[in-house]
Amino acid sequence: MALGIETTTAILDAMVEGVIVVNAQGRLVHANAAVRTMLHWPWPNTAQHYVEVVRQPDIVAQFEGALKGCPRQPIDVEIDRHGRHIYTAHAVPVDDAQGGGAVLVLRDITDMRRIDQTRRDFVTNVSHELRTPLTAIRGYLEALRESPAPPPALRAKFLEIIERHAGRMERLVKDLLRLARLDARQDALDLTSVATASLVTSIANDLDSALAAKQQRIELTVDPGAETLMVDQARLGDALRNIVENASNYGPRGSVVELAAARGERNVSLVVADRGPGIPEEDLPRIFERFYRVDRSRTVDPGGTGLGLSIARHIVDMHGGSVTAANRAGGGAVVTISLPIV
Repeated sequence: MALGIETTTAILDAMVEGVIVVNAQGRLVHANAAVRTMLHWPWPNTAQHYVEVVRQPDIVAQFEGALKGCPRQPIDVEIDRHGRHIYTAHAVPVDDAQGGGAVLVLRDITDMRRIDQTRRDFVTNVSHELRTPLTAIRGYLEALRESPAPPPALRAKFLEIIERHAGRMERLVKDLLRLARLDARQDALDLTSVATASLVTSIANDLDSALAAKQQRIELTVDPGAETLMVDQARLGDALRNIVENASNYGPRGSVVELAAARGERNVSLVVADRGPGIPEEDLPRIFERFYRVDRSRTVDPGGTGLGLSIARHIVDMHGGSVTAANRAGGGAVVTISLPIV
């Protein structure tokens, strides 16, 4: 059964792929809604030739090949207008009763490419993070092997370095497994009423030795209405601990890590602020990415796995909240967790 023009147009306009149809003379027969959005077209005049409206040379070349009966291989076209997008474009000839023509299909593969790049970056970062401690362990083991009877002090030093790097690898593997579980949403949240002060006290106890080593302390301010939180205590505690530990790492010796809890109309905010060097503006949108670290020339490398803030973001996401980072005028970074009121 042949479809009418209106039905065919409706089908094309309902597609998420962009479709352009031209006749044998190269004049537009139809351009669906999706392709007009992709190429940022106004409503084209169907009397126009495709070269009058198509501004991408690669797409023009696709049409040329299809109209000559020699279709080309699909190509990727990058369009950077109102945001960068990547499309796969492919034109094929059409043989019909009206004398032929060509149809071109554009498919948005931006997210696919972004995912591929993220996966490649992840593999590269994991390889790098594992290679560093493995190289150190191997080097000191060889040194011990070549010196069967090193002085006790030197032997103890080598073993301490090996132990430290092995611990770093263990933490990295644990964090990777944890992220995998968070990504898979394998465990349901156990929401309970938790006292904000009690949650912060447990975090301070966990970080007591690290804070004492830098002569730092946590200063808590709880506004009325934010005394309790309906959260998964273990998970949110982990998220907040990672953020506080990060603030301690970048904060100067003898400084205060400020933590404030406030209640809004629809959410409760937990704000962690430090007195460190702050975060470069270009890095702010990316600090919650896996393995992303601020330019090390600006700060001392704290030696973590680079996954703490990413884990924190995943946990907050599970609670239906959001986490953001900013700088404050007086210096230092501010990380804000916003949790919906349950």
